[in-house]
Amino acid sequence: MGPIEPLERKYWETQNNSQSSFKRLEYAPMTHLFQPYTFSSKGNLVRLQLDNKLVVAPMCQYSAENGAASDWHLIHWANLLNSGASMVIIEATAVTPEGRITPACLGLWDDTTEQALGSLMARARRLAPGNVKVCIQLAHAGRKASSALPWRGGQLLSPEQGGWTPLGPSAIAQKHGEQTPQEMSLQDMQHVQDAFVLAAKRALAIGIDAIELHAAHGYLLHEFLSPIANQRSDNYGGSLENRMRFPLAVFEAVRQVTNGVLGVRVSASDWVDNGLTPEEVAVFAQRLKEKDCDYVHVSSGGVASNQVIPNQPLYQVPFARLIKNESKLPTIAVGLITQPAQAESILTNGDADMIALARAFLFNPRWGWHAAAELGGVVQANERYWRCLPSEARTIFGDTRIAQR
Repeated sequence: MGPIEPLERKYWETQNNSQSSFKRLEYAPMTHLFQPYTFSSKGNLVRLQLDNKLVVAPMCQYSAENGAASDWHLIHWANLLNSGASMVIIEATAVTPEGRITPACLGLWDDTTEQALGSLMARARRLAPGNVKVCIQLAHAGRKASSALPWRGGQLLSPEQGGWTPLGPSAIAQKHGEQTPQEMSLQDMQHVQDAFVLAAKRALAIGIDAIELHAAHGYLLHEFLSPIANQRSDNYGGSLENRMRFPLAVFEAVRQVTNGVLGVRVSASDWVDNGLTPEEVAVFAQRLKEKDCDYVHVSSGGVASNQVIPNQPLYQVPFARLIKNESKLPTIAVGLITQPAQAESILTNGDADMIALARAFLFNPRWGWHAAAELGGVVQANERYWRCLPSEARTIFGDTRIAQR
C-alpha cells in the first residue's frame, strides 16, 4: 500500500481578506465533500440520505453518571450537530455496565440510560439545522474496560479503586503486569450479544438514525478478531474464520432488529508483528457485506500496548482504499485528516466514500463551515447564525435571507 495519490487537479487558492481565516478557491469545481450521500439496501431501497459526505467520528467524553448522559453531553452534541457535518456519531456507548471503558463512560443498557440519552439528544437536535442525522456507536470495552479517566492516568482500576474484572476472549492482559481479564464463556458471549441487540432496540426507540458496532481500537469485538488478544482453542479462536465468528454473530443479531443503516468500525491493522492485517480485515468486510452491512469505518490499532503507529497525515486512508476495493463496501476514512483539501482529495481519488473527523471538530466545532468556504460547498445552519458569515464565506449557507426593520 503506497501513499495517497495526489490530487488530479490543482486548486488555486486566494486570500480575499488578509484578516480572515477562510480561504476561497479561485477555481471552485463541484466539491465531492459537499455532495449528498445515500445509503441503500440490497434491494436499492433508500435507508438514509445525508446532505454531504462529512461525518463526526465518535469521541468518548467520560462525562456520564452511572452510564447516563449528562448536561455535558447536551452542549457537546448541540455543538457537533451545528458543525456542518451531515451525520454525528455518538461516542462509544456501552451495552452493559462492565462493558464501559471507564466508570464515567456512556451506556445504553436500561430504562434510566435510555431516558437520559433520549431526552438530552432530543433537546440537542431541536437546536440543530433540520437534516443532520445521528448515529450511535454501540460498544463493549472487553479487556480494556475498568480503566481510569485519561486525565487520571487511564490505567486499569482494581475493584478497590471503583473498577471491576474485565472480560476478554482470552485471559491475556492488555499490558504486561496487569491483572488478566476473565476469559469469556459461551454464556458470557451470548449475554453480550443479547446486550448489543437490546441496546440497538433502545437506540431505535429514541429516534437514532443509524447504528455503528465498535470492532476497533482494542475493544471486545476487535479483541476477538485479533490473534494478539484472542488465543482461544475453541470455535472462536485460531483461524480467521473462527476469530470472525463472534463479531459476525453480533452483527447478524443486531441486523435482525433493524432495517436501517448498520455499519462497523474496524481496526485495519494492529501495528505489531503477527497481529490482525489489512487483508484479513478486508475479508471480514466481505463477510459483513454478505450480511447486509452498510459501511465500514476504517481506523487502526488499539489492541497491543507495543504498537508502533506512523502518526502522519492520512496514514489510515490506504486501509480504507484496500477494504473498499476488496469488499465493495462503502468506507469512511478517518485519522489525521485535518484540512479540507485532504478530505476532498480522498474522495476525488475514490479512496473512500465519506470522511470522518474527530478531534478536529473539538478544536474547531465549525470545521464544516470552514471547509465549505474553502471548497465552494454549502452546509446547513441554524437560522440564528445566518448573519454571522464574513463576505468571503457568504454563500456557504445557500440562499438564505434575513431582514430587520
